[in-house]
Amino acid sequence: MLAAFEAPAQSPETPRDSVRPTAPTADSTSRDSVVHDSAAVSGAPRLESVIVKGSGRHTGYLRLESPFATKTPTLLRDIPQVVTVVNRALIRDLSMQGMTDVTRYIPGITMGQGEGNRDQPTIRGNSTTADFFVDGVRDDAQYFRDLYNVERVEALKGSNAMIFGRGGGGGVINRVSREAGWIPARDFVLQAGSYDNKRATVDIGRAIDTSVATRFDGMYERSALFRDYVDLERHGINPMLTFASASRATRLALGYENFADYRTADRGIPSFAGAPLQTDLSTFFGDPTLSHSSVRVNSGVASLSSALAGGLSIRNQSRFTAYDKTYQNVFPGAVSADGQSFGLQAYRNSHQRQNFFNQTDLTYVARTGAVGHTLLMGAEFGSQVTDNFRQTGYFGDSALTIRAPVASPTVSTPVTFRQSATDADHRVRNGTQSIYAQDQLAIADQLQLIAGVRFERFGLNYHNNRSDSTLTRTDVMASPRLGLLIKPAAPVSIYASYSVSFLPGAGDQFSSLTDITKGLEPERFDNTEIGAKWDILDQIALTAAAYRLDRSNTRAPDPQNPAFFVQTGSQRSNGYELGVNGAITSNWSISGGFARQNSFITSTTTAAKTGAKVPLVPATTLSLWNKYQLNPAFGLGVGVTHQAKMYAAIDNTVTLPSFTRIDGALFLNVVENLRAQLNFENLLDAKYYPLANGNNNITPGSPRAVRVSLTTAF
Repeated sequence: MLAAFEAPAQSPETPRDSVRPTAPTADSTSRDSVVHDSAAVSGAPRLESVIVKGSGRHTGYLRLESPFATKTPTLLRDIPQVVTVVNRALIRDLSMQGMTDVTRYIPGITMGQGEGNRDQPTIRGNSTTADFFVDGVRDDAQYFRDLYNVERVEALKGSNAMIFGRGGGGGVINRVSREAGWIPARDFVLQAGSYDNKRATVDIGRAIDTSVATRFDGMYERSALFRDYVDLERHGINPMLTFASASRATRLALGYENFADYRTADRGIPSFAGAPLQTDLSTFFGDPTLSHSSVRVNSGVASLSSALAGGLSIRNQSRFTAYDKTYQNVFPGAVSADGQSFGLQAYRNSHQRQNFFNQTDLTYVARTGAVGHTLLMGAEFGSQVTDNFRQTGYFGDSALTIRAPVASPTVSTPVTFRQSATDADHRVRNGTQSIYAQDQLAIADQLQLIAGVRFERFGLNYHNNRSDSTLTRTDVMASPRLGLLIKPAAPVSIYASYSVSFLPGAGDQFSSLTDITKGLEPERFDNTEIGAKWDILDQIALTAAAYRLDRSNTRAPDPQNPAFFVQTGSQRSNGYELGVNGAITSNWSISGGFARQNSFITSTTTAAKTGAKVPLVPATTLSLWNKYQLNPAFGLGVGVTHQAKMYAAIDNTVTLPSFTRIDGALFLNVVENLRAQLNFENLLDAKYYPLANGNNNITPGSPRAVRVSLTTAF
């Protein structure tokens, strides 16, 4: 979203570092304006909620607090885990539109190709298609998410089941959506650029009166890409409505979203001799007329929150989402030994899912003697119904594969889609019931402790429509989190933490339950982390962390009977990362990070032997974006992203080479309420391969591209 001229999220009249206990006021319209400043309250005679109010001074890409990482409004420096925030200003300045754009500036996360039809990040060595959330609620269907209605994106790295529930072994990505409030919003953005890029967004919000506010976000895009025959069309609308009591202590927020995405399913190019095939980067391998993906998402949300007397607050959120996803593709396989031809395969998949989740969080701020407490007790109930139907593509109505010449890889050939003997046709019903408790203890000015645990019951009913058979399993999981913070000064935290997550045996998309796997224990993720955070003058945030993440209970072939599995497989990820966000001066904003990581198989699994490197995990990644405002009318930006070489698949036979990419931007305030922005992608026209889905589905990076946008605050 390229929105500009946005009003500050908080009132400008009080300095950001001025903290005072108060009830919500007319100026505090943000969903997370109430922040727990444990440093401020630890030595105070009483412990109360506080408001952190923004100042007019420039803080660039800085975000100081989050209500999602602990389910209580907490300063990021007091969260004993890495949390990287990409805020609205950074999204706007870099012209980000999807999750691939966002993760480029989050250390420790690498985006995969996702078969050309979904977001699929690898977080601390663990690939996932399901660890996505919206305002803390699960959004686990497979599709490409847009940012048109997003206030910011928060990446929480390391095991997070205590807060977010099952999965989340390597971390989670949480989109924080906009909300109707009492600060006006009226932005309209037109964008056009290279490869026939065309996009428009709108953000309109206003107060009806002192107790009712509305907002509407909308988006339409129709664009081509640098790849031959590849295009997309997507649109979304998101009306919102907020009701509040006279004191704003009680609020009811309602929202509805209708989002659709239609695009060519592009599986990229194959490999040859252990590297991406050397070919024109725009060449399509397969049949573009039979390769397409469509998704329709309808979501409704209701959130009721109230700050009660005596340090007690309650929040209840319900979200219903229906996903309707269909994709089919004719895609490339391995290249022949002489490099002259490659294989083609095809399939079609349809996927419908209905999610309903309800969360209730009760927070109580209290004191026992000299120790301050922020107590959380909560419950989550969820129901999901998934229908999955897959068909195999037969060339000429009979052949599972055909070969095509590398010299002419774009084909047009008849394909019949019908079910093979092993294609999926099933309905999965699953239910989640969780209770959780957490205490954030301010033991002294220099010492804090956070301890919590979630107990979760996950029941699954898997019905195979082909055989009219049913498999069931129930997992009961206890996921703890423990963190210790030492604070030598109020803006500095040195921490150590331990957390655990579990992934039930049906996988993150509930598609792998069989007679053999139904009895397996959930996979386990243990994250141990140490780190430090320093908010310099509440203007720039520095973070550093080192971690070890062990994945165990993974499947391995039974040495006595290869037809069965034993749960002796394991994986380890070691790494460290550095991050910086904020404003160095009133004119200079900066955002970046560095990550060093090593992920490998520690005990043989069904996928690889001991010692194999986990794919899509580069040893080093670096991102650094700078924006400098030369004067009130003109600014410029420059960024660099670097990624070391990495393997495309777990067999470690194909290497994606390292690359460095330079981006830039120019910003011009033309007249009052009119802003122009020019973004340059890959300024030096580097040739690189950032995404893959196995050895023979490798996506080239875009050549040099330009996008121009005009933003008006009407």
